[in-house]
Amino acid sequence: MTTTGLHRPAPGSLPPPAGTRLERAAAGWRLTRMYLVSRRVPMGLALLAGLGTLLWSSLHWHWNIAGGPAARLFIPLTIQAGAAAVVAVTTFGPFGEAERAAARRLPWLRLGTAVALTAVAFGTLAAGAAASGLPGGTLALLRNLGGMAGIGLLAAAAVGGAFSWTGPMAYLLITEGALAHGSATPWIWPARPPHDHGGAICACLVIAAGLVLITMRGPREWGHESGPAS
Repeated sequence: MTTTGLHRPAPGSLPPPAGTRLERAAAGWRLTRMYLVSRRVPMGLALLAGLGTLLWSSLHWHWNIAGGPAARLFIPLTIQAGAAAVVAVTTFGPFGEAERAAARRLPWLRLGTAVALTAVAFGTLAAGAAASGLPGGTLALLRNLGGMAGIGLLAAAAVGGAFSWTGPMAYLLITEGALAHGSATPWIWPARPPHDHGGAICACLVIAAGLVLITMRGPREWGHESGPAS
């Protein structure tokens, strides 16, 4: 007697159902929705819309602070840092990364969410600045916001998503100090002219590093080691 027949279905029974493409797509959508909701992405989108409105109001009603470059750029840079902080904080999930069971999809969810929110942040702020004109224009906005979002993602990997807002805010303070003292280093890219290549390269390096680290490692989770999904 062999064991071959033990794996054959009984006569008249149906074979076990195989997952269809539609079922796999539905499961992927459920995982994506769970990821986005647990990271409070809808709230993040509302905050970004509010920051875009705030930027429009500040430019339309000429909310200015008298003084040098540090004072004149304080309000728009603060709003940009706030948008970068929103992007970074949405890496935090209150229950940790429970989606690690879906190991192959988790890095793509991290990457896609970070890139999409950064793009939305840029779009909302650019729309808010379109009518009145932002100092430096949209090119400077893209450079400044992208670089600060990268700092936020690096902070999420280092100290956790819940505290990642400290990265863009600390960089804002450093930038204000550099503007006040006339610093010319390209690593303080908001202090550089809009078409400055050095500042653009530094900002691109920072956001690239932030995206790679948050995709591969994820935000730091206190109490256990974060790392690649396995």
